Amino acid sequence: MSLDHFRLPAKKLKTIKSFFKPKRGDKSSELLPSTDNVGMPTSSHHEHGTSQQQKNPSYAQPTISSKAKEVAVQRNGGTYERDPGLRRQIYEYPVNQRDERPAFTIEGFSDFKHIGSNKTVSTCSFVQHVGHIKSSHMVAVEACENLRRPSRHIDSVFRKQSKDLIAKNRLRLKVAIETVRVLGLRACPFRGNDESLESTNRGKFIGLMKYVAILNDKIAEVVLGNAPGKAMYTSPKIQKEILHILANKVKDTIRAEIGDANFCILVDEAQDSSVQEQMAIVLRFVDTNGCIRERFFAVRSVEDTTSLTLKREISEALASHGLLVENIRGQGYDGASNMRGAWNGLQALFLRDCPYVYYVHCFAHRLQLALVEAATDEQDVYLFSEKLKVIVKLVGASPKRHSQLKSAAVLEVATKLADGELETGSGANQTRTLKRAADTRWSSHFGSVFSLIRMYNPACIVLQNVMKDGNISKIRGMSKGAYLAIRSFEFVFILHLVGSVMAVTEVLCQAMQKKTQDIVNAMNLVKSTKVLLQELRDKNWVTFFGNVKSFCDEHDIVLPEFSDRYMMGTGRSCQQKDHITIEHHYRVDIFNVVIDFHLLELSNRFTKESMELLVLCSAFSPDENYKAFDIDSLCSLAERFYPDDFTGQEVCVLRSQLQHYKLDIADNPDFGNMTTVAELCQRLAETGKSNAYDLINRLIRLVLTLLVSTASAERVFSCMNIVKTVPRNKMGNEFLGDCMIVHAEREIAEKVSCDSIIDDFASLRPRKVQFS
Repeated sequence: MSLDHFRLPAKKLKTIKSFFKPKRGDKSSELLPSTDNVGMPTSSHHEHGTSQQQKNPSYAQPTISSKAKEVAVQRNGGTYERDPGLRRQIYEYPVNQRDERPAFTIEGFSDFKHIGSNKTVSTCSFVQHVGHIKSSHMVAVEACENLRRPSRHIDSVFRKQSKDLIAKNRLRLKVAIETVRVLGLRACPFRGNDESLESTNRGKFIGLMKYVAILNDKIAEVVLGNAPGKAMYTSPKIQKEILHILANKVKDTIRAEIGDANFCILVDEAQDSSVQEQMAIVLRFVDTNGCIRERFFAVRSVEDTTSLTLKREISEALASHGLLVENIRGQGYDGASNMRGAWNGLQALFLRDCPYVYYVHCFAHRLQLALVEAATDEQDVYLFSEKLKVIVKLVGASPKRHSQLKSAAVLEVATKLADGELETGSGANQTRTLKRAADTRWSSHFGSVFSLIRMYNPACIVLQNVMKDGNISKIRGMSKGAYLAIRSFEFVFILHLVGSVMAVTEVLCQAMQKKTQDIVNAMNLVKSTKVLLQELRDKNWVTFFGNVKSFCDEHDIVLPEFSDRYMMGTGRSCQQKDHITIEHHYRVDIFNVVIDFHLLELSNRFTKESMELLVLCSAFSPDENYKAFDIDSLCSLAERFYPDDFTGQEVCVLRSQLQHYKLDIADNPDFGNMTTVAELCQRLAETGKSNAYDLINRLIRLVLTLLVSTASAERVFSCMNIVKTVPRNKMGNEFLGDCMIVHAEREIAEKVSCDSIIDDFASLRPRKVQFS
């Protein structure tokens, strides 16, 4: 960096010159060159040049051109050149004489009396001693402006001091960047309500910088109060700029992971705390290592949820990072009419741009609809679920009842431990509470049923206490009805039945929400769920009823006589349709009917006829030693559903590769004990066989790109509720998107280089400080 970059304005330069100008009558005026005509003294230079000519004839005496004579001034016995461009340059001197430049005297300045009797000092000494008066950076500039000639000594001092200043600037900015990163990763607010110096709570951003400064003295020297007023980097504008750069780095990393591969879009909408409709966009793809990735890419605020508006926003978000609609090979939504509409829905609009953007209704939503339908249409199960909600609400309605529930649970655990019915261990026998069921998450229903089975006795004790000590008669009456219901055999029977059915479907519910789930494994899980439910109906009645009977005996619940006639309604003969026993009622009318209804809904929601693409994909499954592997199905999959990705010739080559693949993989120990296509894709990449079977690898990646569920998009909205809370409901959409992507993709945001953020920050707009 040259010194001309730091040349002072003429007005300030004039003031500095007057500081060094000797006073009238001072003897130094006879020895010091004029500051108005600063140059190399001709007289001393002439004497020096003469002596050098005598020693070395090749040495040329520096001369003053005709133009230089017009600006040269005779003063104090010497001629001084004003313009440095007209002086003889240092490289024109012989190499062994370049350091022997004329010196100047500084006699008469009281600030330099400590130099000694030697009144002649070099330029470097001059700069070092002037440093006692002015800052070293100003001295370097002043010396160059006064001397008007090149000085490598001054330039070296300036460069050294500039590097120190740049290092401090980068350290100050680095502290701000890392503070933004830490708060962004944890979705914490940056600003405080009052950030003035008198405030005791200046917000998390300033508070974190303050504590970092306490732990490190070098940081304390450059941040907060020790930072320049224009470069403290604590303003909201700077915080948002840093966060925006970090968010863009995360998006660039995701874009680099995708590369030229095909991808799938997952879209969902929800309202934030300020009642704005937000649309989340998640991209699903297979990376170079064969791993399935689902990355949150963008969140867009939309005025309405019409299909045209959603498509425009999605296309703009993808185009901003060079992602083409032609590379989309799947789209997944929640099944709303504006999404799945066959004519004007969002999936239909994308199919017009690319005929291979196959729409897959979210498997998790399909399962949710199937289970909810089964629970609401079967009358006995519906009545049970309503009673369960009332019981959970009454038991956990107040802190007092909550404490009674825990106390009763602790007493029960202590009693069973004393009787030897329970074993001690790390994490065992912990006190729990009753869980409430949510309408949008079927897994929460299983948690509610399972918690009541484990906390049955404490729940009954709390209901009895509310019956006696309730504040109002309505609460006491509700508690009595709930207590009578929970102590009935029918309630306990359906409680265990729903728990057994949900235990089978819970595995499928959790698997549908995994990011790495592939479509083939999802289809296999649906199939296995149906098989297990059928076995529960046909073979496990005796085991199930034995568990119910043991539970009733343990909690003193009266069992009906199963051989007696079942009486419907009030028990009058006119209400009895047929002669059935109580056992027939519970086994056939409840047990079998509930399971049959679940099987029917699963079959209707996951039909093979409506998912031909998914059925063909299942031919890649490595489960059971590649039992489902079918060459014809896989060739048909490539030819019919991916004609743009496989030409006619490549389909023929694919069939040949599949034949070699079948013989090679079946006996290869590296490809044994695999159950999912995702594992198969990773193993191909690890062993390098993806290069030998490139067409098979391409088809597998297309199969894995198809989504299973939109659970990742729903997780984004959980992140949004953490970031945009009620106190932060005024945050802008861009700031919201940056906070969400940094928080949601923490794995990538943590690895972004701080130096790259500093470089982007410096180039974002002109800065008053330098970072390089």
